[in-house]
Amino acid sequence: MQIEVVDDYSTKDDPEAVVREIGKGRVGFYRQPENVGHTRNFETCLQRSRGYLIHLLHGDDAVRPGFYSRMKTIFEEHPEVGAAFTRNMFIDGHGNWIGVTPLELPHSGVIDDLVERLAVRQRIQTPAIVVRREVYETLRAFDRRLSWTEDWEMWARISTRYPVWYEAEPLALYRTHENSNTGRYTSTGETIDDISRLFSILQEYVPNGAGASLTRQGRSLYARTALERAADMAANGEFSSVIAQTRGAVHLSFSHLMVWPLFRVVWHSLLYGVKRLRSGRGA
Repeated sequence: MQIEVVDDYSTKDDPEAVVREIGKGRVGFYRQPENVGHTRNFETCLQRSRGYLIHLLHGDDAVRPGFYSRMKTIFEEHPEVGAAFTRNMFIDGHGNWIGVTPLELPHSGVIDDLVERLAVRQRIQTPAIVVRREVYETLRAFDRRLSWTEDWEMWARISTRYPVWYEAEPLALYRTHENSNTGRYTSTGETIDDISRLFSILQEYVPNGAGASLTRQGRSLYARTALERAADMAANGEFSSVIAQTRGAVHLSFSHLMVWPLFRVVWHSLLYGVKRLRSGRGA
């Protein structure tokens, strides 16, 4: 197995020293000559990889014992599949388990309608999936039009061309915290803007003309989620993020289902304002 750390020109720490200390010569290290962003950094990972199976592992994620042996068995026993993914646990910044992805099937196996499922919701986190090298060589790089959902688009693109295996046991760990790319993009509203771009692409991937209907469901789902997030931000007085999330949500989808989430955003904003007024008078 080739193990290599591809560093996107870190300036706040020294990952190469960590690799030398922990890897003891077993783990390779490559440093970008300049910061290229996470999408192009992933592309460098693909270009530098030598194995016939490729696993991209984000710096803050992990896999559980048994992940690689299970993946090896899947690809050996099912040479027709282009990729395989497992359920994943969600962990917080301290490594505590805080959730698990829902079951896609009652048992492990190939998901026949994966592209239709991905047209509605993200179902595959990057640390949970392994892809045959020849698949990446055929489909080429991640879509640079996307800033946050490039992995989601890639999994959908793969599923239009190859069978994809689903492993029901959760063997990957996906970390969520405010300093992650997801956390940073959420505060600026880039997550919701990028999802809008993604659904426009996914609509064309779904066969039999069902793309418009399915991505419409996805737009509504993520718009409501953005407004729920905006309501929580309003309760904490994070109004620049509230505006960004609300604007993006309304642009993504607007229907009668949005009325109540929008009301919650306004209500929590008013409550926060009243609380600040009272605290000012008390001072």
